[in-house]
Amino acid sequence: MENDEIAARKTKAQPKFVICVRNDSFPASLELREVYRAISDPEASSHKMLRVIDESGEDYLYPDDCFVAVELPRAAELLFRLRRRRDDRADR
Repeated sequence: MENDEIAARKTKAQPKFVICVRNDSFPASLELREVYRAISDPEASSHKMLRVIDESGEDYLYPDDCFVAVELPRAAELLFRLRRRRDDRADR
């Protein structure tokens, strides 16, 4: 039974993008109504946490009830990828 639960967690799709709907505990890190990129982290999900890239550009864990998953149009996803690549180059 335990193996089934682990397999279910691993196959459960995590959202790629989320919108912040609550930031009362994290006003310096999260902006309300801002779209953030989510990173798959099954261990965090098992604790009702979500790993997102916040305003600092780093990924951190936040309670999953701070966000709502959204599906972006393909063009918007491409813009996020381009921005990430540009930011990665600037960090070098």
